[in-house]
Amino acid sequence: MARDRGSATAELAAALPALVLLMLAGMTAVGATTAKAHCVDAARDAALAAARGEPAPGGAPKGAVVSVTVAGDTVTATVRAPVPVFGAHLPRLSITVTAVAALEP
Repeated sequence: MARDRGSATAELAAALPALVLLMLAGMTAVGATTAKAHCVDAARDAALAAARGEPAPGGAPKGAVVSVTVAGDTVTATVRAPVPVFGAHLPRLSITVTAVAALEP
């Protein structure tokens, strides 16, 4: 029984980095999902506004780049935004979403 003293502490010390990494991965996944939802909304709104001849509304995530192109009778809006990554040394992720609308007369 005396040999088991401190084993819970050692197990916690071994498992804690894995739990922190799992938590950071989960938070990054939630951030990516939220950023994608905002990008989809912003691309759709920009394509519809450009199809009507209106200025593009705001609503894109922070740091996003919105580009609108007109080709023939269609308008294509592309939104590219960075994903917030929790951790300083992780690679940067970005999300790109495209929406197409018919040009209105």
